[in-house]
This record gives sequence, C-alpha cells and structure tokens, in this order.
Amino acid sequence: MTLLAADLNDAGITVLDARKVLYREPGFALLDEDRLTTGNAAFAQFRINPRRIQNRFWSRLAIEPFADRRFSHLSAADLVSRQLEQIWKSVAGRGDRIVVAVPAYMKNENLALLLGIAAELEVPIVAMVDAAVAATRREYRNAVPVHLDMSLHSSIVTRIAQSGQAQVDRAVVVEDCGLLALFDAWVRVIAEAFVQQSRFDPLHTAETEQVLADRMTGWLTAATAADSVTLEVDYRGITHKAELESLELIAAAAPVYQTIISNLRALYRADELPAIQLSDRAALMPGLADMLRARVGGEVFLLEPGAAARGLLMRCRDLQQTSAGISLIRQLPWDQAPVDIEPKPSSQAAGQPTHLLFGNTAYSIGPQPLSLGTQPTDGERWIDLQGDMPGVSRRHCSVQLEGSQCVVRDFSRYGTFLNGHRIDGSAVLQLGDLIRLGTPGFELRLIATEARDGP
Repeated sequence: MTLLAADLNDAGITVLDARKVLYREPGFALLDEDRLTTGNAAFAQFRINPRRIQNRFWSRLAIEPFADRRFSHLSAADLVSRQLEQIWKSVAGRGDRIVVAVPAYMKNENLALLLGIAAELEVPIVAMVDAAVAATRREYRNAVPVHLDMSLHSSIVTRIAQSGQAQVDRAVVVEDCGLLALFDAWVRVIAEAFVQQSRFDPLHTAETEQVLADRMTGWLTAATAADSVTLEVDYRGITHKAELESLELIAAAAPVYQTIISNLRALYRADELPAIQLSDRAALMPGLADMLRARVGGEVFLLEPGAAARGLLMRCRDLQQTSAGISLIRQLPWDQAPVDIEPKPSSQAAGQPTHLLFGNTAYSIGPQPLSLGTQPTDGERWIDLQGDMPGVSRRHCSVQLEGSQCVVRDFSRYGTFLNGHRIDGSAVLQLGDLIRLGTPGFELRLIATEARDGP
C-alpha cells in the first residue's frame, strides 16, 4: 500500500513514489486505424502522422466529441481515460493510493470530470492540490514567490501568498506560450541552420522532422550550458551536421518569453522583491532564467525535476479518501527550511526611462509625481487626458522616480494597464513599456532621451 504522487501537466505527466520516477510522458494520443496509444509512443509519431495526433485533451478536458472527423467518435475525456488507465496499470500495485498536482488551466468542471474518470477506473485519488503550491516547499523571506511552469500549449504563472504556509494568491494561464509554440520556433531556426551549412533540409521529410522533435530536449540542455550547440541528424546513412549559436535559439523564443515576462511583471507591486521559482521544464528554456533576472529582478530558483509531485509526498502522506468528496487544495504547509532573500542594488539605471511619451509630447520623469487624469490639480505636474474616454478617472495614476526605480501607481477604479496587463496598485516601469488608461484607452510609452529636459 504505497502513496504515489502525480503532476498532471501535459508537457510531462509525472508519477513517482518515495524512491523514483515511475512514469514521465507527455499528454499525446495517436489514433492509428482503430488502435489508440498515448504518451511517448504517440509523441514518436507527432511529426510523422500529425493528422492522427491529439495533444489538447488534458487542457480541454470535456465530454463533447472532437470536431475532427478522425476523432469524432471520441472526446477529450475518452483520451484522458485511456492515458490514465495506461499510467495506472504501469505504476500501481494492490492497495496503492495517489495524490495529484493539477495545473491552473484545469478548472473546477475539468477536475470534477477527472475525478469521475478516476472513479470509473478505480484509481484512488485521495487529494488534488494546485501544482504551484505543491512545488513551493519553503518560505522565501523578505520576498514574494511566484511559480512558473510550462505546459504543451500555455505557460502558468502563479503568485504565492505566504501567510504561514504556501497558498495560491493569483494564477495566470498565458495561452499560446507553451512548449509546442517554442518548439515550432526552434525547429524553423534549426532547419535553416542545416540548410545553410550542409544543404540539407530536415523539414523535407516527416521522418527527419520527427528526429528534430525527438532531439530537441537534448539540444536545449546543451544550449543552456554552452554558447553554441552541435546539431546532428542521420538520414539515409549520411550524418548531417550544423552549428547553432545559443543566442539564435534565445532570439527565436523572445516573443514568447516577452509575453510571459509581461504577465509576470504585472503580478508584482513596485515595493515587492521577486522570488521566481522555475520548474525543470521552464529552466530548460535557453536564456529564460537570465531574461527573468534582467527584466523582473529578484532571484531565480531552479526547482528539481518532478518538484510538484515530490512536494506532495511528504505533505500529503496521511490523507485518506473521505465520503465528503475531494476538493482542490490551494494551500499546504512548508516542509523545507526557509531561505532569506536580500534586496540587491538595482543595475537598471542605464536603461531606465527618462520620459513619458503621450502623443507628440515627452514629459520628463523625476522625483515629483507626474499625475494623469481628467481633472488637473493646482500645484501638481499633470497630463490632462481630455476627451470622453470610458474608464479614465479624475486622478487615474502617477509616474515618478522612487530611488533607483521608475514607478507607476494606480488610483483608479477601472485599472491601469502595463503592456496589456492590469497592475495591482503599483509596478516598476522599464524602457519601452506601454501604459494604457481607459477603454479603448489612452496609450503612453516609456522612453529615454539623451538629456533629461522636457515639460
């Protein structure tokens, strides 16, 4: 009678016990004629037989049939049931129980359906815990932790409250910023390197395109540790080689990284120190940790493989199934020693905005607040937002230098938006940021000039 723990992130569904990882495979399904396979066996056909692949069934768990005629006799629930059945048969013994960490993209209706599937398969789930809470096993003193993980189709950013334990504060699911979007971008860059250096196009055949998918994780691991990566693909007895700078992979991923960072920055107030926990999947992304340090600040912590599942074993070992049913647990006590985080001097002065550009006028930013709104106040520096724009308050927000930081503070009812994301009271501004007030809104850009002079 063993307690098992699982992380149901579809980028790598993981099951382990106290000794080892028992299963780690992606949420893929392949329907080949009348045979349905899941996990690694399905992923091995991802680029070879793409029309017979499904990989959104965990993130869109429902009972409605697929629109794709090849899968029209099946639903996402059927595919989840098949993979869960295969997992349980391969890892479980008589009397075993399991606790599961669930990603934030699984909503209450998805979780209820999952519990029904598990009950039908006689998989004894004794607890469901938010995956970010499961992975957060220690207190980060003087800081505010977030947890960043990546699924197949999204990134999940979760702000963790620390009121004596780890607790979900807010979670953001960043759609279209998952591993598959990044892999597609990297496949194009890698293929171009082969074409230019060896006159070999690995995208010309499905078989060699699948080789790129199979070897991607190894190449990413190399790219995080070195300035360049040696790429090799064997085709028809010939080994084709190419060299790729790690910076090229980072550049290809930059649009996805920037979207993740914009969402993450909006979770922090100006006076808060970030403690950014990266899952092993997120840590594998070349340049992401460095970009987070530079653009968000604070400290970055790389979590061990299977951190969410491992975080459940010690903290949920005494849980038993009850007749009252199972609800999602959004808080757990810490079981590891706290870490003290000390603020570091800001190194962003050289790239700090000096002016706020509104229309054709650049307003200088200094220690005195520059207020924005519809009713100017005597004696204050002010940008008067004329016009009947919905969602703009009389004194909407202010921008000023506070020590070494440029800070926006929100006083409005309907919110101030930084790069498209509503801030929580205040936020640190950076060069190139876009502030929006109202709907559709006034937009103001943070810029820098050579001389600090202006209105």
